[in-house]
Amino acid sequence: MKIFSNNFIKSLFILVSLVSINSIYADSFKHNLYNNYGIVGLIHTPSARTYDEGVYGLTTYVGDPNQTVTLSASPFDWFEASFFYTNVQDRPYCYDFTSDICFNDFKDKGFNVKLRLKEQDKLPAIAIGLNDFAGTGIYSSEYIVGSYGINRTDFHFGLGFGLLNGSDLNFKNPLTFISDKFNDRPTVFKDQGGSFQPSRYFSGEKAAPFFGVSHVLRDKLILKLEHDTSVRPGLVPFSEPKSDFSFGFDYLINDNFSIGMSFERGDYASFKFVYKNDPVKTYEQSQYTRGDRRRGDNKYTQLINNLEENGIGVKKLTRNANSIGLQLTQVMHPNLKVVENIIDQSARDAGITEDIVKDIEIANLLAVQEIDDAYRASSQTIYERSTTKRYSTNTRANFRPFLASREEFFKGAFLVENDTEFIIRKDLFFNTNIKYSLADNLDDLYIPPVDVFPAQVRSDVKQYLKNVKDGGILIGRAQLDYHLTPAKNHHIMMSAGIFEDMFSGYGGEYLYFTPNTNYSFGVDVFKVFKRDYEWRFGLLDYENTMATLNFNYRNYGTIPFDMKVSAGEYLAGDVGYTLEFSRTFYNGVYFGVFATFTDVTTDQFGEGSFDKGIFFNIPIYGNLVNYTWRPLTKDPGAKLNRRHTLHGLLVKLQPIN
Repeated sequence: MKIFSNNFIKSLFILVSLVSINSIYADSFKHNLYNNYGIVGLIHTPSARTYDEGVYGLTTYVGDPNQTVTLSASPFDWFEASFFYTNVQDRPYCYDFTSDICFNDFKDKGFNVKLRLKEQDKLPAIAIGLNDFAGTGIYSSEYIVGSYGINRTDFHFGLGFGLLNGSDLNFKNPLTFISDKFNDRPTVFKDQGGSFQPSRYFSGEKAAPFFGVSHVLRDKLILKLEHDTSVRPGLVPFSEPKSDFSFGFDYLINDNFSIGMSFERGDYASFKFVYKNDPVKTYEQSQYTRGDRRRGDNKYTQLINNLEENGIGVKKLTRNANSIGLQLTQVMHPNLKVVENIIDQSARDAGITEDIVKDIEIANLLAVQEIDDAYRASSQTIYERSTTKRYSTNTRANFRPFLASREEFFKGAFLVENDTEFIIRKDLFFNTNIKYSLADNLDDLYIPPVDVFPAQVRSDVKQYLKNVKDGGILIGRAQLDYHLTPAKNHHIMMSAGIFEDMFSGYGGEYLYFTPNTNYSFGVDVFKVFKRDYEWRFGLLDYENTMATLNFNYRNYGTIPFDMKVSAGEYLAGDVGYTLEFSRTFYNGVYFGVFATFTDVTTDQFGEGSFDKGIFFNIPIYGNLVNYTWRPLTKDPGAKLNRRHTLHGLLVKLQPIN
């Protein structure tokens, strides 16, 4: 039966491969999709295709025995990264690594990366990738893959290592001719998983070829066939496959949403839902709105009306013989390019032809400086705003996920949240966040964390979440901030109050920042107190004083990136450093990764070995939503989550790389 099935699918494979009409772009956003595990590819196997920079997506897969949720992002058009949570049925999840008590289904999480080495031209596109390269290792695999598209048909051929080396067609690992070290593939992941282990990558005595094809039928339907070489059953309790081939289809609901069904290895049917977005192209930029026109208003008044209608406050307007000077404030626009476009259009609408020089402040901190002493000496004031008390408020719906808990794979809460900022005076701000749960399933979280070291500052998150349902109105933040710039380029922010869900306190931050440069550095010192689990004003019996040195750098070279290095003491009292890399786009979207290493050893840290994760800022329902995602919630390396940092405020008006 297996021979008949393989022969039938091979014949169908050849038939589909011969059907090539009309045209399709090999790397098109529309017709390339994430596979079952959030990697651009076919069903299970990857391809050499990648998306344009800035694209991100969410893949939900239901198979047997796996159910997987994957978040994927492309910071560059040649680099794809993804982070997954998996629920594995029929494999026990043990209470800890020494316990005989096991229950529910196994939960796993990990990271995947893919790098495209070349695009398709006369020769195929080529990419290399690593799956689950720093996790527990049950999905650990590497590959080299090529893709070549002809009209509506896209062909893929690759070589798999690790979990992708499970076919009878395997042969001697070609990399062993370079070094005998590639013969040995460690069977156990060190440090309970979570550490990089380069000795595993592309190693093993054998490697297996995988291949597949996709064909676009009537623009919205994509047919897929593949030869899947993944090891089965392996560490994941798959049943023995009846075939090495899988086939399926994806239906494109629109450019962003698709659903897919597959029959995998002659064994079981699976379902997939994919959401993907290209925010660099599709994110709705701020729409310019002309300000009110009133009879008798001169062109300067009209300019002020235009700017303030578009979220840019005018503190002062001056003029000399050749130009106009604007002292502006703004916090809502994501970068300098957007602000300058609004200024240009506002001036044109007001009939202003003079050159414009500007200073721009964010929360009374000078972020852009073009007005010099020579201009001030030769100019006269046309307008100066009086200082008045103001406030702004925003109410929104928010979903807070809590994935892969021991109790249940998917938990979360739908919240309604209100953020309000009171501007007491130009340099003094009070910010609040209150929230209320509309629906949640968090009240039955009961299994305590395995590792609590050196102090429980984050691993008791379940104690907070359990009170979301019956806590009524919850206080997420009540924070007072005072900003000042005592000398040019030297900025200070003093803060006190409830900073976040788990901590209150007081302290300050200093930053040296010169406008139009690509670096800044500073220090922050905070005294923090652990909030109790009721989300009010009560405190637990834990406090700490932390000091941290910070250095920020924006690279404008061939590979643009932002880097932040911070070193000092963390919430739990451990000492070490954090390294962050991110990519920011002109519309405020960004993606990043971080890793923290402290004096807590890998044995003390437990599963995961060290703190790490991803963070992103993406548009959801018209709003840019900021979120940080860690594979595990541990105490070492934990930082205070403040609403603003000085660099976060001022970097908005640096040129985008």
